[in-house]
Amino acid sequence: MLEVDIMVDYLVVGLGLSGLSYIEQLETHNKSYVVFENATQKSSRVAGGLYNPVILKRFTMAWDAPQQLRTAISFYKNVEKRLGRKLITELPVLRRFNSVEEQNTWFEACDRPKLCDFLYSELIQNTNQGLDIPYHYGKVRHTGRIDLPLLLSAYEDYLVDKGVLRKESFKYDELIIKKDYVVYNDVTYKKVVFAEGYGIKKNPFFNGLPLVGNKGEYIIIKSKELQLKEVIKSSIFIIPLGENTYKVGATYNHEDKSSEITDKAKEELQKKLDQFIKVPYQIVGQVTGIRPTVRDRKPLVGTHHAYNQIHVLNGLGTRGILIGPTVAKKLYDHIENHIPLDEEINIDRFKNLL
Repeated sequence: MLEVDIMVDYLVVGLGLSGLSYIEQLETHNKSYVVFENATQKSSRVAGGLYNPVILKRFTMAWDAPQQLRTAISFYKNVEKRLGRKLITELPVLRRFNSVEEQNTWFEACDRPKLCDFLYSELIQNTNQGLDIPYHYGKVRHTGRIDLPLLLSAYEDYLVDKGVLRKESFKYDELIIKKDYVVYNDVTYKKVVFAEGYGIKKNPFFNGLPLVGNKGEYIIIKSKELQLKEVIKSSIFIIPLGENTYKVGATYNHEDKSSEITDKAKEELQKKLDQFIKVPYQIVGQVTGIRPTVRDRKPLVGTHHAYNQIHVLNGLGTRGILIGPTVAKKLYDHIENHIPLDEEINIDRFKNLL
């Protein structure tokens, strides 16, 4: 346990992808820290776990994806070594075409300089008898899956072993703010980083930020006959999890912010799945979480306008696996080395709301 009179470098609130990404920066630079996590925000734990640099609805490159991909792969390999667990699985992503016109659009995308390294120009014919694929597939390069449940549970165990994890809610009104530090539970910290996902809506320091949030639900199916070894993207994703189990999703609901799974989402996903799956399957589970999304689809990174000891790392949205490691490094460099943040991620772009 930490002694009361020790000055700890960081207090981190939240242990989803954003919190974990920032903690890794602290580990890399030998900073001391304590983490508070109450397990109320589950979007990171239930997400599909895919890393994919291409937006497959429009065949366009995701924001800053090539650089984020390089940073992310290196990041997760380092975490694998730290935890001694296998987290990364290279996994092909196949985009199911719905028409000849879509196939032609794919060919056009393959010729674009930013996309040519990530899209295969040759169409792939379906060989899986369990799927109805009347046209062809397009294949995306440099894709895979991070085992997020294993990553987060193993990292939690790592923090417990270090004695730095507090499994409890953070009480904002008990944070004492001094000129150059803060005090919480009689422990003094140099800095605070809030990485709470949608939980930021209850944070009095940053609840003015325009975090919209949308609810995503997945169903988990089991099918011995499907025998799928690639990710299939149609109107939904089918993601192989191993042992004849697949994650199917996801839904996007901007209205419902509850933490409960719904029959409506299950029926929506099953209806879309039934349009192209031809073999029997069983629904064996359903999960949900509120994605921390922002209206301009960029992260929320920066320092509180009135307190330079208080910072935020949030709004990773649907591509947190790729974005998290990059923006965590940018925030660390901003705090420790006074490197200005990119305007497109800096919360100062919403300073009129704070």
